[in-house]
This record gives sequence, structure tokens and C-alpha cells, in this order.
Amino acid sequence: MAFRNIIQGTLFLGGGAVAAVYGLSQLTNKKKKSIITHVQAAEPVKTTNQHELPSREAQLLSLENMKEFDVLVIGGGATGCGCALDAVTRGLKTALVERDDFSSGTSSRSTKLIHGGVRYLQKAIMKLDVEQYRLVKEALHERANLLEIAPHLSAPLPIMLPVYKWWQLPYYWVGIKAYDLVAGSQCLKGSYVLSKSKALELFPMLQKDRLVGAIVYYDGQHNDARMNLAIALTAARYGAATANYTEVVGLLKKTDPQTGTERVCGARCRDVLTGQAFDVRAKCVINATGPFTDSVRKMDNQETLKICQPSAGVHIVMPGYYSPDNMGLLDPATSDGRVIFFLPWEKMTIAGTTDTPTEITHHPIPTEEDINFILTEVRNYLSSDVEVRRGDVLAAWSGIRPLVTNPNSANTQSISRNHVVDVSETGLVTIAGGKWTTYRSMAEDTLDAAIKSHNLNAGPCKTVGLFLEGGKDWAPTLYIRLVQDYGLESEVAQHLATTYGDKAFEVAKLAKVTGRRWPIVGKRLVSEFPYIEAEVKYALREYACTAVDIISRRTRLAFLNVQAAEEALPRIVDIMGKELNWKDQKKKEELETAKQFLYYEMGYKARSEQLTDQSEINLSPSDIDRYKKRFHKFDKDKKGFITILDVQRVLENINVQMDPKNLHEILNEVDLNKNGQVELNEFLQLMSAIQKGFVSGSRLAILMKSVEENLDQREAIPVDRSGGGV
Repeated sequence: MAFRNIIQGTLFLGGGAVAAVYGLSQLTNKKKKSIITHVQAAEPVKTTNQHELPSREAQLLSLENMKEFDVLVIGGGATGCGCALDAVTRGLKTALVERDDFSSGTSSRSTKLIHGGVRYLQKAIMKLDVEQYRLVKEALHERANLLEIAPHLSAPLPIMLPVYKWWQLPYYWVGIKAYDLVAGSQCLKGSYVLSKSKALELFPMLQKDRLVGAIVYYDGQHNDARMNLAIALTAARYGAATANYTEVVGLLKKTDPQTGTERVCGARCRDVLTGQAFDVRAKCVINATGPFTDSVRKMDNQETLKICQPSAGVHIVMPGYYSPDNMGLLDPATSDGRVIFFLPWEKMTIAGTTDTPTEITHHPIPTEEDINFILTEVRNYLSSDVEVRRGDVLAAWSGIRPLVTNPNSANTQSISRNHVVDVSETGLVTIAGGKWTTYRSMAEDTLDAAIKSHNLNAGPCKTVGLFLEGGKDWAPTLYIRLVQDYGLESEVAQHLATTYGDKAFEVAKLAKVTGRRWPIVGKRLVSEFPYIEAEVKYALREYACTAVDIISRRTRLAFLNVQAAEEALPRIVDIMGKELNWKDQKKKEELETAKQFLYYEMGYKARSEQLTDQSEINLSPSDIDRYKKRFHKFDKDKKGFITILDVQRVLENINVQMDPKNLHEILNEVDLNKNGQVELNEFLQLMSAIQKGFVSGSRLAILMKSVEENLDQREAIPVDRSGGGV
């Protein structure tokens, strides 16, 4: 009886929720008569149809030599590139500069979701907040558009919301159904309820104790850095002069002869790679610099108030076996009220995110505290059969969200991702806030404001339904042609098709013959990932300038596995050096810079600190004896340490050959005091860290265990099989 009353009460709430959604929609419709129920392409725009993109050098010449652009965009993230694409397709002479690489900041460090925002809808319903409702409605429309214009880089993803209390089942069901209702005809797929058994069948790693069922709804997922790059490349194809590694060091101003007031008329820029400075003049300058919005605003006016409050979001990447191949997980209420997503991505598993106030920096670093917070929340939702180990964190990163806030506000978690377009007294147009999904509509609002405030001669927005680089002729079966026509591995072909779309054939043409029966072409950079050497060459055509650009944004190796990225670096630098005529010193610098990036920004530092020369040894006496015996199979002379020669000698006894360079790397991972040898104490520290879950996948530990088992089997050969004895 009590349960029935709860259900009735919840359904009453549900009716109220549906009514609230309907009421909010009516309020919105009064202000916006036409509702877009399907993504319809805007009026076609003409492209330059150039087969090859202009080189970075050619783009820099355009920036220097153009007498005056209509629009100069500062910032090469999703919003900045979106503004450039919007402007150039309206017929405006457009320029874009980015201090680092395209998508080097927040836009490459997201949760990889294209979503409307379930929790924003909850706020809209509970508080009858029309602005929050509009945000969700707009985001759901943009979600549908993005899935359509870049089908190779994005796809719908089912996300499971596990329910552990009976009364929550109808409560959450109503909220998710309201989400479908707001999406209308743009709903990807209808949400549905699962029984406990069905939920465990689809997500077998799930915590089953007290589980009563689950709700599955659909959002979009994408490759964020590649999506950002696709927007930038599309803008360049349409004629925008775009240049990465081009820093704005100051704003240019002139006095308006009619009003006598100062107006922004361009920017003083510097090529970060060469140090050369030059001016770029433009009728309108757009500030789309994300977390660095206020620094550009202060170039305009030192007295201006801050409008951005940065928030750090940390994500971790774990092996793919932590989640099903095609089912995400949402924890709607973590221990501190935050939301955690647990999602399959690029055959790995992403978990995140945190939401904490932070200082603005170009090089955000994931903290051990944030990593452990995420791991703790993951443990709460996964079965006790699955040991969630700190050592399974393959990569970690922190992204700084540019939240719009009142300068007096302190709580970033309550801030909406609404965007703000501001035009200063001098004409600087600033776009701030928002979120990845709504980059296009943010760009449209920004250009509308720029055109109005600067009296620019431009047509209407044409980016709805406008295909991004690689999307127009992509098809789900495109990879089959790559396999058949070029002899690529199926996994590699699928990767190329979903990364480059219809441009995948251009990458395949650059692939070298392997000399093997199969695959015919396409040598991998690292064995466990489908990235091939040809992609490094192709990345240079996509304006990659550094090794970091390759491992983090042209490929996603750094975001998937920092150790694999480090392993691939020497070959990547060699290829780039050959193509760009780098000298040995330049190659050495690139290698070191990339390693520093992996160490600090991608979680390698936090990972390596799990095993140091200060690590404690917490092993039982029996475990210590067992590991000592294993160690002494290599340390035959009882020196107290082992070297490469010791390992090679033992391997030769069992007829195993290993490259000395690989052996050096394997031992170096455990050589904590870096004296060229692994001491018994270091080995015991390693085994203790493995037992506690701080370290996983240690090559030395696996090698020594395998050798020990092999030797034990040889020693235990029975007499009747040895051929001896009378």
C-alpha cells in the first residue's frame, strides 16, 4: 500500500513535470514562433573546392597581406572555429588566430558527449526556469545537427542510469521521458526501463546488490578534438585565413572620426614558432578564448570586470573491459552531489568529471585527489567482482570550463553553461560560457551581434546542416572499400573512416607497404592501437606543427594511454623530422617537450608516483619469501640486484630472445633510483604496489612470473618422460 502511494505520488509529480515541460515550451514558443523539428540545411554556400588546404605558411601570408578583414576571431577552440566558419559562409572576409594548436585547450578535454543536459532540464522543471529550458531545447537541436553534419565523428550512445531504490524508478523515468519530450522529433531513440536481470545482461560489471532496475536514454558522443579540427578545416576550405601557433599580443585601435571614440580595429600578432610579429586588421574582432576570455577583455580595457569563473573538470581513462562496448553509465548523485559519467570511448573507458574552482593556466594538471575521487565513485557502481585499481588509470587530464558567472559567485557547481555575447564600448565582441554541444548556435548569436554592432554586409547564418570536413560522402561501409582497395587491416580501416570520413582515402594513399602478406599497407605506431604512420604525414597537412599535436589532437594516443603515446613518440618525431627537415637538436627538443606534456598534463606524473623509491612494502612474510625466490631465479649470484645481462641469461635458457632496447625500457620502469639495475627492495616495492592496485600492467612483473612458471615446469619433468633411469 505504501509503495502504491509512492508510485501515485511520483506519477503525480511526473504529470506535473510533463505539464511543466509543456508550459515552458509554450512560454518559449511565444518568443520563438518557428520550432525546428528537423535539422534542415541552410541555403547552400559555395566552397573554394580546393583539393588541398592552404599551407600554414600561405595562411600566415594571407593574414599579413590582407588590407582588412571583415572579422578576426581570436581563439581556435570549438566556439572560435565555429565563429570563423559562420562568418566565412556568410560571405565575410574572415581570419582566425590561435596561440596554441586548434582544440589544444578545453575543447579537447571534454567528456566527449554531445548532450542536451539532463540535469539542466531537472532545474528547469523544478524551478520553472524558462532560461534553463531554452538551454536544453537549444542543445538538443544542436545535438541533432552535429550528429548529422559530422556522422563519421559522432554517433548516438545509450546511457544507463542504474536505480537502487524502488521509488526512484518512476521518478527518474518521468525525468528521462521529459528529456525525450523536449527533443521532440529530434529524439535519437526513445528511453526505456530495464529489469534488474536485463540491466546486468547489458552491463555485467554493474553493482547488483540492491539493484532494482535501470533506465536507458540516448545522447550523442564524439571525438572532440577531431570535431574541433574538422570545424577549423572546413572554415579554411571555405576561404578563412586560419593559423594556429599565432598569438595575439595586443589589440589595435583607431579613433572613430565621427564619434571621436576609440574602436578596436585588429590585433598585433606573433608567430609563436618563428617569433615574427605582424598586424592583422579587421572591422570586427571577436574574442572566443574560453577560459582566457578576461585576459583579452583586459587588453581592451584594464578596468573591465571579470565575467568568467574557471572550473576544472578531471577525467580518467581506464581499460575497455571496465564498460560494455556500446553502453555508458550515469551516476546522477555522487557522494558530494556531482554527476559522474562512465563511458566507452575509442575502445577504452572514460570516467569523469569533477567540477571544482581553479586558477587559469595553459597547462592544467590532474590531481591525485581528483583521480581518487573518480575511482571511489566508480567502485560504488561496479560489482565487487571487478577490482577497480589505481594502476588501471591509463591517462588522466584536466580541462578548464569557462563558466559565466557573477564576480561575487563562489559555487561553480550551480552555474549554468549558458553563453553570453558582449560588445564593449570599443566594439570588441566577446562570446563566453556555453558548452561544446551548442558551439554552432553560440557562433550564430556572436556573428549576429557582430554584424549588427559593426554594420557588416553579410547574409544569414548558413551552418545548420552544413557538412564538416570528411562528413559529406562518409558512409558506415566506407571502411570496407579501404580494406578492399588498399589492403588495410579492418580495425585500421574502421579507425580511418571514423576519424577522417571521406578523407580517409587520402590517408590510405600515404600508407607504406608493410612487406607482409597482411596487411599490405599501414604500419602501426604502436601495436595495440590502430593509428598508423601515414597519419603523421597527413597531420602535417592538417596544420600539425609539434609532436604534441600528433599524439593528442590528430591522433588521441595521449588521451588513451600515456605509455603507448610515449612509446610512439620516437617514430613520430622521426617522421616529422624527415618531412619538416628538422635537425637533431630540434628532434630532441620535440621529444622532450612531448614527454613533459605526457608527464604533467596527461597523468603520467600521477601514475609514476604510485611507485617510487619511497613506496612502502606491505607484504606478508609468505609473499616476501615467494617473491624473493622469483627474484633469485634471475639473481643467481645473490648480488641483491639484477641487470639486463641477468635477464638475458635466463631468457636464453628458455630459448626466448628479446630486443636489448626493450629490456632496458622494462627494467627502467622499476629502477626507481635510476642506477641501471633493479634491486631486490625495488622489486618488492613493485610487487607490493601491484597487490594494492596502485600499479598494473608492469612488464617486468609479468615477465618474471612467466619465466618462473616456465622454469618450474622444466624442473618438474617426471622421470618416465625424461628418458632416464633403469
